Amino acid sequence: MAITEQAVRSALAGLLDPVTGKDYVAGKSVRAVQVDGGRIAVEIALGYPGRGVWDTVREQVESALRALPGAGEVSVKVSSSIVAHAVQRGVKRVPGVKNIIAVASGKGGVGKSTTAVNLALALAAEGASVGILDADIYGPSQPTMLGISGKPESTDGKSIEPMEGHGLQAMSIGLLIDQETPMVWRGPMVTQALQQLLNETRWRDLDYLVIDLPPGTGDIQLTLSQQVPVTGAVIVTTPQDIALLDARRGLQMFRKVNIPILGIVENMSTHICSQCGHEEHVFGAGGGERMASDYGVDLLGSLPLDIRIRQEADSGRPTVIADPDGRIAGIYRAIARQVAVRIADLQRDHSSAFPKIVIKGG
Repeated sequence: MAITEQAVRSALAGLLDPVTGKDYVAGKSVRAVQVDGGRIAVEIALGYPGRGVWDTVREQVESALRALPGAGEVSVKVSSSIVAHAVQRGVKRVPGVKNIIAVASGKGGVGKSTTAVNLALALAAEGASVGILDADIYGPSQPTMLGISGKPESTDGKSIEPMEGHGLQAMSIGLLIDQETPMVWRGPMVTQALQQLLNETRWRDLDYLVIDLPPGTGDIQLTLSQQVPVTGAVIVTTPQDIALLDARRGLQMFRKVNIPILGIVENMSTHICSQCGHEEHVFGAGGGERMASDYGVDLLGSLPLDIRIRQEADSGRPTVIADPDGRIAGIYRAIARQVAVRIADLQRDHSSAFPKIVIKGG
């Protein structure tokens, strides 16, 4: 009995993507199906960077297809395909960037920058092309966290080339000024500087650009939210009530300017003693989960207060690089996949698919 393409697609419709929970047909991940007698060839293209689950998906699909009556040789190719998604209306896209992820917090000291750099590195580890923009003009920290020094180059005198750290394209005001120079600037000057850093950097074919926003919900954040083409925002908080209050304000700010909330990351969820390994909730428990429930968004993950996270970031080798197979790096990678999945579920940007109509006078 010959195997049909429909039989293969039916089998794929009965399998669930381990990250999205959707079947491969409904999730539009099936790119090609070829059947030749008993030989079956299938191409699966995940809508998120999922290098860490490619083997799992391949084995899952191969096993199901080999179980079909009459199946012979089975070939399964798994890859990821990242596309651009819609942003705020009237905001011009950044050349060379498909999707922008804003990482924000209502207040400082919650580990937002550390989360941002590890999120970016985790997306890259999962197979994406990733950049990071350090938008904290007053306290740029990404050059230190990425171990980058020196000044960026300009080949044409108008734009600047991003610098690289651990495979990330990076730009920061900290790369353009002396490290100990205080930035005594008012809001409009800061906003203008950030626009220049974003738009005058020659980003090279990025799937994701992670923007590490300054803390707070003031004029700078609001202006950025209205002028930067943001695909979605990630809110970083700690379980502490005061941090949660400020995080709620940050979430509401993005909602007011119609930027999707991709989810919440709860940092310093528990403290792990470096001496005995005992774990306890020093800042309270369940705050991020309650906030996510209150606003109908996802809790992307919870990270411990672990001295190694701080030490590794300070040394220029953040956790995802310093201990890629460790438990904490695994949490960052899981968060990165969830962020990418939520972006994949958003409306796609079809602006490039339509021709531009130019009307000239007779």
